[in-house]
Amino acid sequence: MVVLTSRSFDETRATFDGAARVLSNEAVEPWPRDSLIERCQGASAVMAFMTDRIDGEFLDRCRDVKIIGAALKGYDNIDVEAATERGVWVTIVPDLLTVPTAELAVGLTIALGRHIRIGDERIRQGGFAGWRPQLYGTGLSGSTVGIVGFGQVGHAIARCLSGFNCRLIACDAQEREESELIEMMAFPALLAQADIVILGLPLTPSTLFLMDAAAIAQMKAGALLVNPARGSLVDEQAVADALDNGRLGGYAADVFECEDWARPDRPLAIHPQLIEQRARTVLTPHLGSAVTLARRQIELSAAYSILQALAGATPDGAVNQPHV
Repeated sequence: MVVLTSRSFDETRATFDGAARVLSNEAVEPWPRDSLIERCQGASAVMAFMTDRIDGEFLDRCRDVKIIGAALKGYDNIDVEAATERGVWVTIVPDLLTVPTAELAVGLTIALGRHIRIGDERIRQGGFAGWRPQLYGTGLSGSTVGIVGFGQVGHAIARCLSGFNCRLIACDAQEREESELIEMMAFPALLAQADIVILGLPLTPSTLFLMDAAAIAQMKAGALLVNPARGSLVDEQAVADALDNGRLGGYAADVFECEDWARPDRPLAIHPQLIEQRARTVLTPHLGSAVTLARRQIELSAAYSILQALAGATPDGAVNQPHV
């Protein structure tokens, strides 16, 4: 049996016809953890999504599982070491989420800088009588945009921004070559120079709360911060405080601390102080890969990896080599 823990496309379920019985969550909401584990007991494979926490306890209670095929690029919600020790493959989809995430990052940046959300709200309140000298914002043309993390997502963001006549700078923990498109520099220098900072990093122990109060204090006064990557890259309390005191000009996010299952101390909701900052925030419900074509391809890629593992082959997208 293969368990699909989130509502999936018909094509995804059909991939397993004749190969395995499928149990699929057809609801929008994820199964509660105990219910998830109960359903996965006896399963040979699990297609996991962002809402699942796959750890040693899960694997010990679901001993027949041979592969966790994650419909994800970032996999901080999966304990890969625990899976490896128990002889379980973990696969991801490394490429298909990159471009949709980069596109959304640019959309968030424009929406935040140009006050699109608050402008739409004012129109809908009624009484619009024409142009007025208000809601002046930050455009991309002529701005310095700093990309923190210059892997696949960072590169894709830079490509998307290349036509906007902005100066592009970046930093990365790994040494990266400069190009005509991008100027590489250290993290503190990027913070000091950027009018807009966009995060493109995975969540790891070294990137947890990278953007804390100290980092925000190094940014230009009134600069914008955009987070399409992982919620806990930022300290939401510090961001909210910086918005309140005007140090930060605006914050756009598609991801939030409450989503990060890898953190045992994660909050259970978005910081209310952020919600209250309507004029200086653009907040979206994790839409980074929410493109129909991309989501279908992501699920199918995860399904093929599961079928490969169940057939005894090394699956595509594997991030471990299980102990046997």
